[in-house]
Amino acid sequence: MVRRRKSRIERFFSLNQHRKRWGAWRHVAADPDLAAMRERIVEAGEPVQTRGSDKSLDRHLANLRCEFSGQPEILLHHATLIVLIRREVRLAESIGRFEALWTQEAEFLCRHLNLRWLISAADTLADHASDPQARAVAMMASLLGNTVKIGESDRYIRAAETLAPLPERIEGLQTDLVPLFGGMSVFTVGTDDTLRNMYWRLEPFFAAGPAGMILRTVYDRMQVNDTAFARLRALHRRDRTGWWEDEA
Repeated sequence: MVRRRKSRIERFFSLNQHRKRWGAWRHVAADPDLAAMRERIVEAGEPVQTRGSDKSLDRHLANLRCEFSGQPEILLHHATLIVLIRREVRLAESIGRFEALWTQEAEFLCRHLNLRWLISAADTLADHASDPQARAVAMMASLLGNTVKIGESDRYIRAAETLAPLPERIEGLQTDLVPLFGGMSVFTVGTDDTLRNMYWRLEPFFAAGPAGMILRTVYDRMQVNDTAFARLRALHRRDRTGWWEDEA
């Protein structure tokens, strides 16, 4: 059988992937003590958030260490596992450790991870979780988080974050249907039950293991950070159609 020669692009991609995994075995910890990791604090100077990824795994993980400086080491361990999974380093082993970490430490991780890393965790479970339901619920968390990110990004690039609500429009929505697109209409600010009903439908999924806990945490944080959910919440006046928990 004649073996096809790889194209230049295929060879470049293969070399690039190899470089991304170079020295990866040094970063695969054997049976880490998770309890100890919760207590140890990463000390790497002033924290700086990473953006994108370095081709060098060593440099990328060094940058992550700086990002998690001042935080519990278990959060850095969690981020490291995500990086190893994305670079397909001992993939089955890394996925197993990631799922085990969430099984054992879901409450701690949900309490301490920021939204960026919660959504990264959801993406990882959506791609690799052994349970199909976990993959589906994780995808819901990812979809929610990234949809809000896109909406808020669009608001920022248009300088719309400086705009104030128009009372006359809010009042008009109580009697008039204002079309959006595809048969959808503007949310009736102050009274609408759309989000309350969505919350009720989501509730059973919040109980679906670690993926459900991530979904619940992402949802709750959307209600208190500067998002459309929180801004509409501030204008809501009908208690029975609220879509948040009081402690959120």
